[in-house]
Amino acid sequence: MRRYKFLVILFYSLLQVAQLYASIPHIPLSGNGIMIGQDTVKENQFLHNGKIWKNVYYQVHGNQFLFANGFLSGSITISGKTFDNIDLKYDIFKDELLTPVNPGIILQFNKEMVDSFSLNFQSKNFRFIKLKDKDGQEIYYSVLYKGKTALYLKYYKKIEKLADAGQYDQFYQYSKLFLVRNNDIVQINGKNDLLKAIEDQHDLIRAFIKKNKLSVSEKIPESFIPILRYFDGLSK
Repeated sequence: MRRYKFLVILFYSLLQVAQLYASIPHIPLSGNGIMIGQDTVKENQFLHNGKIWKNVYYQVHGNQFLFANGFLSGSITISGKTFDNIDLKYDIFKDELLTPVNPGIILQFNKEMVDSFSLNFQSKNFRFIKLKDKDGQEIYYSVLYKGKTALYLKYYKKIEKLADAGQYDQFYQYSKLFLVRNNDIVQINGKNDLLKAIEDQHDLIRAFIKKNKLSVSEKIPESFIPILRYFDGLSK
């Protein structure tokens, strides 16, 4: 008799649980097991295309991200579709872009699908595009200037090994400047590299720099922009 009562109580308990579960709206999952809101399922499935990211460098001092360790507001264009007001982190050690999708879960975007993105930092908007380098690798570059010629800045981080001195390894940051002309990408280390890259207007560019008393240095990448604007204007 007691066993019968126990089975009846168990049956009704399971029935109530089933009814409760049926009343809860189901949240669909993406292919990576990430929860997606029901109203924006298709859009988020398109946006949240990538793999779960894990920080394997947590023991290294500093961090692998550009500008800040936290997420920054920005936008991203994926296969021609732009998403605004997205929280982003740019890992410049691995050259990968990240976004939070659930508490405790960070997604690494599928780089093949990303066309460009932007980050807002200290009241300034930084734009990045994806290009192939000389080895055919797809890399994100910061856009400083884009006309008939283009000027891009590539941010990097590397790990400095300090363990032998009884210290933790640490990240350090550096950057390289690149000029794109006639679909050729050339690294620029200073004024002479720039003049060599646009040697067909060498004399005019020198005269322009001298007349306007321009100070040009790779330490200030924006200092190249007035010269490129002038150069692009020569071919109108």
